[in-house]
Amino acid sequence: MSTSTMNPETADRSRRALAAEQAASLAATNDWAHVDKDRVHRDWHELYGEIAAAITAGAQPRDEAVQELVDRHYAIASRFYAPSRDAYLGMALLYAEDDAMRDWHNSYHPDMVEFLGAAMMRYAETRL
Repeated sequence: MSTSTMNPETADRSRRALAAEQAASLAATNDWAHVDKDRVHRDWHELYGEIAAAITAGAQPRDEAVQELVDRHYAIASRFYAPSRDAYLGMALLYAEDDAMRDWHNSYHPDMVEFLGAAMMRYAETRL
């Protein structure tokens, strides 16, 4: 399963959840003033390098090792706020649908957005 095959109602609900949860978190935290954004970007850079290597090595989004990498992704995202299942799915959609986000993620590996989206969907199904 990938974000492109997500049920349209689930996709809409997920986009709305992401927008609502981010807006509430931004308002409650003075635009995420509590987050060390430089550290977050360094941690994501390291993680995305590991995910790119996993893709190159033939890993699958459902693999336990990949799900552990996605657990780290969720933990990094949770430094801002802990996304609900729907909001986390919305984040996967954002990566696929926003040109700048897609290009940035795919700069690590041309299949990053598709692979990470599928892995995030699996993570949301089984752990959130």
